[in-house]
Amino acid sequence: MQEAILLLVVIFFVIIFVSGSVKIIRQYERGLVETLGKFSGVRNPGPNILIPIFQRMIRVDMRERVIDVPPQSVITKDNVSVIVDAIIYFQVTDPVKVVYNIENFAIAALKLAQTNLRNVIGDMELDSTLTSREKINSQLRVVMDEATDKWGVKVTRVEIQKIDPPTDITNAMSKQMKAEREKRANILEAEGFRQAAILKAEGAKQAVILDAEAVKEKQVLEATGEAEAIKQVADAEKYKIEIIYNAIHEGNPTNDLIAVKYLETLEKVAEGKATKIFLPLETAGITAAIGGVAELFKDPKDPKENLKENKAGEKAIQK
Repeated sequence: MQEAILLLVVIFFVIIFVSGSVKIIRQYERGLVETLGKFSGVRNPGPNILIPIFQRMIRVDMRERVIDVPPQSVITKDNVSVIVDAIIYFQVTDPVKVVYNIENFAIAALKLAQTNLRNVIGDMELDSTLTSREKINSQLRVVMDEATDKWGVKVTRVEIQKIDPPTDITNAMSKQMKAEREKRANILEAEGFRQAAILKAEGAKQAVILDAEAVKEKQVLEATGEAEAIKQVADAEKYKIEIIYNAIHEGNPTNDLIAVKYLETLEKVAEGKATKIFLPLETAGITAAIGGVAELFKDPKDPKENLKENKAGEKAIQK
């Protein structure tokens, strides 16, 4: 009986010993093993055997975690108090440093974020603070990453959730924004009227130009028509004079009659009853012919002698 009880006690201690010596480390963890209080190594994920009583293991979470920075009042460079709320994202890169170099990393990171947030925003004016969140995030991340590097932690991101200025500043900014929008609306409206006036003036100008071009085209066409008519009349008169000239020189009775009529016209011109007469280019021949016919009327000589004299006068004029 005593042997059975002893056997059970031994089995019980064996179970406790085995259960205490086998440790399961998860994938996102690392195990720090201490032997009699001294660091003896880092264990990777999976089953690990420890010596009970003499060894113990500290689990370190290697996943990225978040620290919420509580809202705090920060004074800007132009002495405006704003309420700032931020979030810090960090990840453990060295499990040994994060355990042995800092007692409580979460509290240390929180205080560090609050301090550096005051420093960064304190160097900026209110307008810059409200419009430069990316700049604030970047500066905070760089400052905190440098400070937490010796703790075995890397700050991956810092996000400013909100920046709330005082109520009176908010109301003033709303009024300013409203005035700015009204100003832009008035400018756009004035620009629209200006563009409309310019387009209207351009249209009127183009209409005047087109009217002037139409009048010019009409005048050119009328002048061309008149010139063509004058040319045709001149050609007709030239043709008549050529007929008379040929009639005088050919000696045809019918043509002589035409020549006499032409001379009567010249007589009317001389008396002032006719004011216009068209002469051909061969003016010398016509003048001689007219002179010969006139002699026939004035001098009752023999026609043959008059003809000879006319021919002699014509030759002299041509020379």
